[in-house]
Amino acid sequence: MPLENKDILDMASLSVPEINLILDTAESMREISERPIKKVPALRGKTVVLFFYEPSTRTRLSFDIAAKRLSADSIALTASMSSLEKGETLLDTAKNIEAMRPDVVVLRHAYSGAPHFLASRIKASVINAGDGTHAHPSQALLDMLTIRQHKGRLEGLKVAIVGDITHSRVARSNTVGLTKMGAQIVLAGPPTMMPKGIETLGARVARNVEEALSDADVIMMLRIQKERQKRFTMASEREYSRHFGLNRQRVALAKKDVVIMHPGPINRGIEIAADVADGPYSIILDQVTNGVAVRMALLYLVLGGGRHGDSD
Repeated sequence: MPLENKDILDMASLSVPEINLILDTAESMREISERPIKKVPALRGKTVVLFFYEPSTRTRLSFDIAAKRLSADSIALTASMSSLEKGETLLDTAKNIEAMRPDVVVLRHAYSGAPHFLASRIKASVINAGDGTHAHPSQALLDMLTIRQHKGRLEGLKVAIVGDITHSRVARSNTVGLTKMGAQIVLAGPPTMMPKGIETLGARVARNVEEALSDADVIMMLRIQKERQKRFTMASEREYSRHFGLNRQRVALAKKDVVIMHPGPINRGIEIAADVADGPYSIILDQVTNGVAVRMALLYLVLGGGRHGDSD
């Protein structure tokens, strides 16, 4: 079954069968990364442009590795390297990029809706690598894959997401995607970091972090996004850690087989204690590994899979 649209813009636009297709394809892509020679010719002759208007390490690098493992040509472009620095608009930059005939543009942008704007105006497929506080679909998909690998399912799980919900596109995408797959999402964070109306996405807002963590199957911690806040909305980081940080005592409130996640980068000692981040329940590094597999799957599927590239 092919993907219905040429673009991957958010979790809301993906159907349950499409999400399962992406996760199943990513499972098969993981095997490629375990080989001595980590490359297949599936997308040979295809060009992927990585256009990152915001700083990124894990997402940009994993998309780059994903493209190369599928034998696509990958070209990285940042705002400081582009004519955007000279006053050119995003659309003009994109039109010039498209004139060079890329097959996929992977876009990260500070403004919510930028990938949707681009996708409606260029022929190349657009993959949203994070737009403002709106969406980060590839992160949600790699989180879902990681949970499914450790829990065997998504349906019926209680997933607690704790932290700066207001500024988190990861929280929004996971809430939409996991709810669609039958999980129960419970959010917790300071009232000043909890957006009004977030329940409309299908989540429940807990009264405190202890309620959110109680009997949770999965705990997903988020960092405080100071770069998106006009001012820090708590008295101090120490206060935040005391009320909302994940330590061993709070982990004990969850189920005995709980798994702990974090999209990174981690601020150790603030939202999560170091011994928890490195502890036996942590699957944070599995998320990083699965990030490459999911992004390989997305590139493969938006380009039509084996219909366009050589088969392995």
